[in-house]
Amino acid sequence: MAITNILITGANGQLGHEMRNVLADDQRFNAFYTDVAGDNVVMLDITDEAVVEKFVDHNGINVIVNCAAYTAVDAAEDNEPLASRLNAAAVETLARVAKRHGSRMVHISTDYVFDGCGCIPYTEEMPTSPQSAYGRTKLDGEHLLLDVLGDDAVILRTAWLYSPYGKNFVKTMLVLGKERPSLKVVFDQVGSPTCARDLARAIVTVMSADEWHPGIYHFSNEGVISWYDFTLAIHRLAGINTCDVQPCHSDEFPAKAHRPAYSVLDKTKFKTTFGVTVPYWLDSLENTINQLKTDN
Repeated sequence: MAITNILITGANGQLGHEMRNVLADDQRFNAFYTDVAGDNVVMLDITDEAVVEKFVDHNGINVIVNCAAYTAVDAAEDNEPLASRLNAAAVETLARVAKRHGSRMVHISTDYVFDGCGCIPYTEEMPTSPQSAYGRTKLDGEHLLLDVLGDDAVILRTAWLYSPYGKNFVKTMLVLGKERPSLKVVFDQVGSPTCARDLARAIVTVMSADEWHPGIYHFSNEGVISWYDFTLAIHRLAGINTCDVQPCHSDEFPAKAHRPAYSVLDKTKFKTTFGVTVPYWLDSLENTINQLKTDN
């Protein structure tokens, strides 16, 4: 059995950590975990084409999995050139190197490429219209990747990502729920939470399929919920009952970047193409909460 050499960027992020967990005992893949800095990773600046070229060539990389991104949504409004460098230019750099070496690429994108004004789940064919610098730069990255790599590229759009690692909504609500007697959480933004481990498994599904299926796909956990209801579920599963969580409107928490009011992604194409079922958001959340309890 031939072993696939994988370059994983952004390996210190939520998804990167889960890629390590999912691939830990998978003998089909030889993964190189990289990031700009940090422990247990190879340092790799994905904005430097010569450096990426040398790494891919030296390690015989077959697939690049790009988990790296500038994800500070509000900060991107004041730093769009930097966000563009990481979310677009670096993606083009990776794609050019992949093209020269005959490598394939899996790239992670976002629901923010849509305007969030819809009322039915977004399919891959629906028009994009990002309303923030983060969304614009991520969409630019999609276009550049497809322009360079075409049929050797897979884009997975996701939303509301969380995990036991790094900073995310679930961990923040756990901390605030224990520290504060009350919280207000918006109820007028709805979407589908995504457990990073489930997304990592989806990436492995793409790479291990009998044939390569290029294109854009949507992946999040099943179900629809508001941030308010999500918080209630987080607290209930964690056994937090001392915090009074109340619903509020988005305009009570003004932010620099526009947040989509509706972020539900239609996963039919992914499920049909790869013949898989997608876990329900509540089941995956419970698994993550239990892991956090065990870790603590």
